[in-house]
Amino acid sequence: MAQLKESELKKQIKEKAFVPLYFLYGEEKYLISHYTEAIVNKVLGKSYSDFNFQAFDGGKASIDEIADAAQALPLFAERKCVLVKDLNVEALNAGELAKLYQLLEELSETTVLIISQSTLEIDAKRSAKWKKFIAAAEKNGTVVLLEKRGEIALEKQLVQWAEKRGCGLTQINAGKIIQLCGDDLLTLSSELEKLCAYAVGREITKDDIDLLVTKNLETTVFVLGNALMAGNYDKAYQQLDLLFYQKEEPVAVLAVLSSNYVNLYRAKTALESGEKTSVLSKDFDYRGRDFLIRNAERDCKRASISQLRKSLFLLAQADLALKSGRSEPRTVLEELIGKMMLLAREEKV
Repeated sequence: MAQLKESELKKQIKEKAFVPLYFLYGEEKYLISHYTEAIVNKVLGKSYSDFNFQAFDGGKASIDEIADAAQALPLFAERKCVLVKDLNVEALNAGELAKLYQLLEELSETTVLIISQSTLEIDAKRSAKWKKFIAAAEKNGTVVLLEKRGEIALEKQLVQWAEKRGCGLTQINAGKIIQLCGDDLLTLSSELEKLCAYAVGREITKDDIDLLVTKNLETTVFVLGNALMAGNYDKAYQQLDLLFYQKEEPVAVLAVLSSNYVNLYRAKTALESGEKTSVLSKDFDYRGRDFLIRNAERDCKRASISQLRKSLFLLAQADLALKSGRSEPRTVLEELIGKMMLLAREEKV
């Protein structure tokens, strides 16, 4: 038994080739929840008996309770299923860990134990406890790491979801939805469901997307940043009004705006050094968010290195002002926009 790719897990579920243990973890919580449910439904059937299914909160249940459930025989069925959500091995003492590893070694073929990290984040690379647990899980069952999908994979997923709901969606428009909503699959699924309910069997258009899709914090701040770069006073303050109307945290707004300017500065320095911006994906963590680099490469041409450096300095000053708590947050952001607007007009490329 070993670590499986997502495609291999799907095949295993389809063929009902179950193993006694599944450990599902990673960044993409939507997929973890999706495959957890898929395993349970396939093992027990959609109309399963509660006698053959037990679920535990990994932060509250003892290993003894989980072991008792896992070692009990199924009732009038081939298998039973035990689900443990968000087990935290870091919080277990030596005695509990010993019981856990003994349980993994002694799992019966009539039980499928699923340990599903549907909300808990783990550091599998740095934590010695998690490394040991994952090694034990690989030895006695199946481990599946479900990471964030790349932009192209997300576009294809949205197109497939639209088709299943009887609607058409081009890959270009799927990309527009991702740019507006971000790369969280749960959010994308909800927005696509809303679009399909509106389109009712026809092609989902750009106008539909502009009308219905809820723009996330990153998208609104991105539009704000573009307005600042262009020296568009009215649009910049309009986006700031929208952010406060949506009750976004000022610190979060500033963090996203700063991140956008960091992307612009990285792209600008790469271009001016004669490098392709694709090197940024290797040097920095843009996995699954390559569109950020493409946007930065396009937009950085409107600004000089000097403007971007001074902008980053103004952003750092605003960050200090917000965190000191001495000024009203809205005043800090309004003053920042004013200063950056003047800077954009003074340093036209």
